[in-house]
Amino acid sequence: MCRTYYLIASLLFTMTFFLGSLTAADWPGQESQWNGYAKYDFKVDQRPAYVVVPNHPAPGNPWVWRARFPGFHAEADLLLLKRGFHIAYINTNDMLGSPTAMGHWDNFYDFLTEKGLAKRVALEGVSRGGLFVYGWVARHPDKVACIYADTPVCDFKSWPGGKGKGVGSSGTWQRLLKEYDFTEAEALAYDKNPIDILAPIAEAKIPVLHIVSLNDVVVPPTENTFVLAERYRKLGGTIEIIEVEEGTEKSQGHHFTHPDPKRVADFIEKYAAHP
Repeated sequence: MCRTYYLIASLLFTMTFFLGSLTAADWPGQESQWNGYAKYDFKVDQRPAYVVVPNHPAPGNPWVWRARFPGFHAEADLLLLKRGFHIAYINTNDMLGSPTAMGHWDNFYDFLTEKGLAKRVALEGVSRGGLFVYGWVARHPDKVACIYADTPVCDFKSWPGGKGKGVGSSGTWQRLLKEYDFTEAEALAYDKNPIDILAPIAEAKIPVLHIVSLNDVVVPPTENTFVLAERYRKLGGTIEIIEVEEGTEKSQGHHFTHPDPKRVADFIEKYAAHP
């Protein structure tokens, strides 16, 4: 009797695992290879997008959503692919986290979850990608398992605005004003930068990990990550910060060799592998 029960339970688990896991046939678009994994390029909302598919999807189909610069510091993504995560990206590159970008993100999320990816996603944002991930998670904290951000912009007055100690980018600042339909005064008065919208994220107890370089003058951590971290902790949120002493001179401190991709992959797997 016990043996029969065990066999039935094992069969049901196996069926659930395979029926719940996505295969290559589930994805539309053009197939190519990315670091040895199948990559599918397609469009959502007429925006270029893609999914990189693991060889053996983990139960529940966990996934990472990259915001901007999706190939930068991809070492942790490769570790997560080995662990059964999907990696996804939609190109809203020049939208700087604007409401228009958030609309495309909403539709991309719906498309991927309807395909069978997990309802709660791990968000990764590099540099200006911070504007995207925090903008979206503040709108949908119930749909996010965790956040990993790499030298993220947390206040656009710092970058591209250059209104503090950072170098800024006048061209990107003008593009931001146009994208948000702001005057200069309206942009400076804006109160929905990542540093301002942390309450719903903290209330949802979403764990956060950032990495910064201490000599970054493009996105100074003193105007971005360190401000966000202080406010998030005061709201009861949990955030870890990996500090790199020096970024490269060529990048003005903004880029560096990643010191610990495994820590990032372990962090994401801990919170997003069992959605």
